[in-house]
Amino acid sequence: MANTSSAKKAVRKILRRTAVNKDRRTEMRSSIRSVEEAVASGDSAAAREAFSAAEPLIARIGQRGIIHRKSASRKISRLAARVKALG
Repeated sequence: MANTSSAKKAVRKILRRTAVNKDRRTEMRSSIRSVEEAVASGDSAAAREAFSAAEPLIARIGQRGIIHRKSASRKISRLAARVKALG
């Protein structure tokens, strides 16, 4: 357990930051799910629209270090390939 006042403050900051990161990660997963559902339904226009919304979100999360930047790049690349395969 934190003893000093600065350590106690650090714990409070970590809890707030964890909550924000958790929300962002959830938002990213939801956007990925919407792209995958559009791809599964075979709706090319909906898939492209969902992907164009999801791509900057995933990139931003990678840039901020919530997930590794290469992991973000890999997710974007795989989604783009699935959307492109629809035609």
